[in-house]
Amino acid sequence: VQLQASGGGLVQAGGSLRLSCAVSGSIFSIRDMGWYRQAPGKQRSLVATITSGAHTNYADSVKGRFTIFRDNAKNTVYLQMNSLKPEDTAVYYCDADVSDTGRDFNNYWGQGTLVTVSS
Repeated sequence: VQLQASGGGLVQAGGSLRLSCAVSGSIFSIRDMGWYRQAPGKQRSLVATITSGAHTNYADSVKGRFTIFRDNAKNTVYLQMNSLKPEDTAVYYCDADVSDTGRDFNNYWGQGTLVTVSS
C-alpha cells in the first residue's frame, strides 16, 4: 500500500490550496483517513480526519478554513485549505487505515508535501 500526497506549493496569505492523497496497492477497505502537519522545529500535529462514514474532525486552528473530504471510488482524500496564514506553513502528511483482506487494518503514511504561506 502506498500513499501519494500532492498539491503543496507557495501561496500568499489569504490564498487557497487543495491537497490530494491517493492510496494505491492492495486495498480491500479504507477506514479513517487524515492530514497532519509538521512545521519547522515542531512536532507533527493533527489537522483533520475523516471516517469511512464521512464524519470529520478538525484542529481548532483550522476550523472554518480547511475542509477534508474523500472520494472513496478513487481511494483519495483531499484537504481544501482557504484563507491560508503564514502559520499554516508546514510539511503536510496524509495517513490512512487500510485493510487488504477486510479484517485487520494497518496505518500508512504518505511522503509529505510542503505548503509555504508568505505574508
